[in-house]
Amino acid sequence: MRKMRRLILPMYLLLGACMPVAPSDTATRAASAGADSSTLPAVKTFSVPRPAAPVAANSDIARDFLDLAFALESGRVLPRLTRFEGPISVRVTGAPPPTLAGDLGRLLHRLRSEAGINISQTKSAQANITVQAVSRADIRKFLPQAACFVVPNVSSLSEYRGARRTVKVSWSRLERRERLAIFLPNDASPQEVRDCLHEELAQAIGPLNDLYRLPDSVFNDDNVHTVLTGFDMLILRVYYDPSLRNGMSRSEVANRLPGILARINPRGEGVAPQRLSRTPRIWIDAVQTALGPGANPAQRRVAATEALKVATAMGWNDHRRAFSHYAMGRLLQASDPDSAQDHFVLAQRYFGTGPQTALHRAYVASQLAAYAISGGRANDALFLLTPHLDTAARHENAALLSTLMLLRAEALDLSGRVTEGREVRLDSLGWARYGFGSDWAVRAKLREIGSLSPRKGRRNAL
Repeated sequence: MRKMRRLILPMYLLLGACMPVAPSDTATRAASAGADSSTLPAVKTFSVPRPAAPVAANSDIARDFLDLAFALESGRVLPRLTRFEGPISVRVTGAPPPTLAGDLGRLLHRLRSEAGINISQTKSAQANITVQAVSRADIRKFLPQAACFVVPNVSSLSEYRGARRTVKVSWSRLERRERLAIFLPNDASPQEVRDCLHEELAQAIGPLNDLYRLPDSVFNDDNVHTVLTGFDMLILRVYYDPSLRNGMSRSEVANRLPGILARINPRGEGVAPQRLSRTPRIWIDAVQTALGPGANPAQRRVAATEALKVATAMGWNDHRRAFSHYAMGRLLQASDPDSAQDHFVLAQRYFGTGPQTALHRAYVASQLAAYAISGGRANDALFLLTPHLDTAARHENAALLSTLMLLRAEALDLSGRVTEGREVRLDSLGWARYGFGSDWAVRAKLREIGSLSPRKGRRNAL
């Protein structure tokens, strides 16, 4: 079973994580607002995907695949591999927002070309996967803290209503995948809808688990990545390799993985394995308490401290140690901004310089640039921001891209390059409309970042 997840990475108040859900086997994410009309520049969208090829060793990928495919996030072991056999058809029902058609078409093209999965869109009521676009209010009638979710063996929200507490919609009881439904909000920002689509469709056809040790994957509770990565496409390609079949046991799949990976990912044969340690439950619980719902500020601080202690005791020098510092920095920003900045610096250091954590470093850079702008250090802010603009674009994160651009515009203003700053700010608004949705949300982000400048009399942090 999967339990519901809420925000555990509140970087910009929109980047939710899909927590596991109980008692049903359902994955969800948190919502953001959208709008039907706007007085701002036209929405910008990403067209050509630029995923990076995975750089992991095949032995590490095999281990990751088994842990993703044969367990639920709760820790419950799955006895068999379940997948679709034959072509997969997808249809859209309900009242989809205008951007959904293009985003779905691009995603299906990627699944065909990168993962080798025979998947296509149809209008037939007998589709294997139904994507139903409904209001957030309708979704929250079933899961109050969810923005979207996927369940097996139903094709509509009304059908799910009658089956929601039965074994019919239990992932752990599933023996084969034949019919599933994804429920997406039609009144959220375009990026929120697309992120839901990527996560839920990946789960509908592939692994059900998430692993904190994965730095470059949507199959990770930190939810840094919101569109399927090159690593994810490789995992899905393995999932549908002809050497595997529905119903195989973990050991049967394990015996075939070395040959599959050597054939489809030969570059992984020459990469030294990292063999990252498993993530202990105590660290996961601490992080989710620190950044998730339900805890008061004091409890969050205690939990963040615990997560950092565990990361240190485990001897981690990877992205999980960095994330521990990032979480502490987020929680200290209001009460102790100097200490928060120190933790962001440490987070950036532990995220390293490799391609797998480039997106993580872009997030931290936005925080450090905000400090630089608040301190009147325009050139430092520009130095911090410049390398990460392309990273945000390559990972198709319009919310992050527009935030980085708005920070850059503020730094340019501060340095006296006002005309250039105005042009960058104007250029950012189309991306902000895709990332944040409604006019009020875009304007709120403009005010938030504008307030960072000491020229405007108030120090703030993102």
